[in-house]
Formats: sequence, structure tokens, C-alpha cells
Amino acid sequence: MQEVYIKTEFIKLNQLLKLAGVLDQGSDIKYMLESGMIRLNGSAVSERGRKIRVNDVVSVTGYEDILVKTDEL
Repeated sequence: MQEVYIKTEFIKLNQLLKLAGVLDQGSDIKYMLESGMIRLNGSAVSERGRKIRVNDVVSVTGYEDILVKTDEL
């Protein structure tokens, strides 16, 4: 499982996927959402701006799961 660290309360889904290296451009997410390739904590996601918070797990078909963690100590 890939871990992505954030310093804010949340990160938007498209930003997270770019940070994790899943997307080259934020606009690439449209196809993935329409195809049902993205899940948040096991549930399908349909909004690219969905807020992802610490301890959420994002799954994308064909990629390693992404766990969001905090950068705070």
C-alpha cells in the first residue's frame, strides 16, 4: 500500500491521484470515474473533487492502494 502524506485537513481526489503518480493531468480522472475504477474506503466515487481525509484508502483499478496519512507528529 502506498502512503501519501498531507499537511492539511483534506486533499481533493484529483490532487491526491496526481500526487500519488496515478494521473499525469487532473482531467484524466474523468474516464476513471465514469468507468468505476476509483473507490474510497470500498465505495465507488463519482466526484473528482471529493475530499479525502487522513486514514482514507483510495483504490484505483490497476494501481496500488493509497493510504492518506498526516505529516504532523
